[in-house]
Amino acid sequence: MKIMNNTSGFEGLGSSNMVFEVRSAASTSPLSHVQLACTHQFCAFPLNGNELCIWSTASLDDQQVLVLKGHHEPITAVALKIDRGQCVAYSASQDYVITWNLHECTQAAQQGMFPRGCVIGTLLGTVQHLGVNAERQLVAVCASTRVCILNTKQEEMLTELVVHSAPVTAAEFWCNNHLICISEDRTFSVWDYHLQHLIYQSGIISAFPLLKMYIDAENMQLVTGCADGMLRVFSLAKEHHFRSICHINLPKEKQKFCRIIHKTSQNGKRDNNPSLKDKNLEDIVDSGLPILHIQKCSQLNKELDMPLCGKVLRLIVGSSTDLLLVNIANAEVESVLHLEDYDNLSIQLAGSISISSQHGEKDKCLIASMFGCKISLIEIDTYAFFQHQRRGLHHFGSGTNLSIVSSDPLSLASPLLSKLPKNQDKPKTTGPKSKLKDQPLVFHCKIKSSGYTTAPRMKMFSPKTNIKTSSLSKVKKEISSGARKEYPLDVEAPHIFHKQITLSNKPTSACGIQYSGDGMKLACGLADKSLLVFSSSFTGEPAVFTGHDGTVNGFGWSYDRNWLVSTADDRTLRIWNVKNASSALVLEKEKFPGTAHFPQFYYMDKFILLSCGAEIQLMRYYLDDFKDEIKRYKQNSVCKSVQTLSMESAMEITGLAAVNDFYSCIHIS
Repeated sequence: MKIMNNTSGFEGLGSSNMVFEVRSAASTSPLSHVQLACTHQFCAFPLNGNELCIWSTASLDDQQVLVLKGHHEPITAVALKIDRGQCVAYSASQDYVITWNLHECTQAAQQGMFPRGCVIGTLLGTVQHLGVNAERQLVAVCASTRVCILNTKQEEMLTELVVHSAPVTAAEFWCNNHLICISEDRTFSVWDYHLQHLIYQSGIISAFPLLKMYIDAENMQLVTGCADGMLRVFSLAKEHHFRSICHINLPKEKQKFCRIIHKTSQNGKRDNNPSLKDKNLEDIVDSGLPILHIQKCSQLNKELDMPLCGKVLRLIVGSSTDLLLVNIANAEVESVLHLEDYDNLSIQLAGSISISSQHGEKDKCLIASMFGCKISLIEIDTYAFFQHQRRGLHHFGSGTNLSIVSSDPLSLASPLLSKLPKNQDKPKTTGPKSKLKDQPLVFHCKIKSSGYTTAPRMKMFSPKTNIKTSSLSKVKKEISSGARKEYPLDVEAPHIFHKQITLSNKPTSACGIQYSGDGMKLACGLADKSLLVFSSSFTGEPAVFTGHDGTVNGFGWSYDRNWLVSTADDRTLRIWNVKNASSALVLEKEKFPGTAHFPQFYYMDKFILLSCGAEIQLMRYYLDDFKDEIKRYKQNSVCKSVQTLSMESAMEITGLAAVNDFYSCIHIS
């Protein structure tokens, strides 16, 4: 083994003194696609196949190198965790899963003794990933299509979970007794490992295997990374049912970022050398971008959180050629560290990456070569590097691009952070206070005999075996499956008249139509004060929503397709329950100075956005479906206006649009 220390900064694209290669080594066996481990105290990686090498990241002394021997087969996964104040290393191969107390191993090596670990699992197969819960002393071992949970204290297997049809690539513990797994079968699953109960399994979410994931416990989000460079964010909140929040195409976002950086650098070089030719952008941007590691950037998340701004999650994503800084709030790449830009780095094409980020210190990055047997530890001043590239972007032209996703965190004074008053946040939905007293039961009609005098029935029922599927159900199935298919690109737009629907028995004008987000329902507002909802197959009778006392002039679907909001010329607003066609919330005309128009759910169904004259109103609401049998007309749902925007130069707003499928702060009027 060769170990080299290097404490000189490498200059790349004007970013000198920001990236250092602290230490490097060479092994006799390749380290690509092996789980590495890196913290701000130690980093661990396989060496020469079946040996575990420990580096002290706090010291550059070669004597701090610790080599641990105990495996007979090549090590395929390594992890590091702090357990009761001491750092513990975990290593796995086909023969053993071993835990190593680094403090005890270091003392044994200094005393000339042979460091020993503790075997907690044997013959589990090829291990791809180790997930550790140090508080409960549990280790999740991903071996082929199963996940084995081992107890490090009792040195036994607690349970074995199997649900995926392809190798499990990662598994991490979550709050309480939950475990989240991702697999090469392109799905993820959520388990209650204590009860061995599968809580949720997603459908196929990508055309490529899922490689890495990160759990943001603070924001209750799951971030998955695929082999094609796609980041997908899912909500872990109970009421969201693991729905997708956003997806980020890292190759495209990286290409967009590199184009701006490239133009900025070329413009600066032309000022000094006008004869300089443009470098081909294809030499900078590659097509493949497999995600090898995802880690929260603690340094930037602390430095850039201003007193008047909310928190923004920034992730450091490691790929085979780059380290990318990704802003989850606006789904954009904010910085790119291209390994090839640093000629003196030992590794320019990575096969495995592990990143450690800690507030107040430079980030550590352990990189293994893709095709060779080299491994190196890099130290990065992420904040300085980010500010360096950010100044170039502002010089290129800030404010020239308008993004539908906000590029800055919400201010604490933003109305989007407003909440309902505490006494109205969740109205009580208890029943009537007084219960009916027991009264004698009186039957006002004859009661049918229970049949004690008749002979017992010998044959309870005869099953119908000749049931034929109705043509109506076939049509519904074809339409529901066809609604989820993409429209063929080689087919021209529809031009043949298909069907005509009669909306009313008397001449009535239709004031608007709108499909639900999934395309399964169609809403239609009429001038006869009603609102109709059809199925996409136009079979059966439409659901009729009545209650307005004027022409329905606008309506909109909620993100979950369970609610409709509508306004009418009677200056009222109503929110309807689509399932039972009942009104869940009514705002009378006293709430508005004039007739409201263009109502729509906004900010993932948290607000209602509408226009009234030359004003735009943002309203926060809470819906309660509970109906008191005695006070059945009492409304428990609440709604209040949180922001009013006036357009002084306009007489009346004639159009209003906003995004509700994800968090966006922009609306167009």
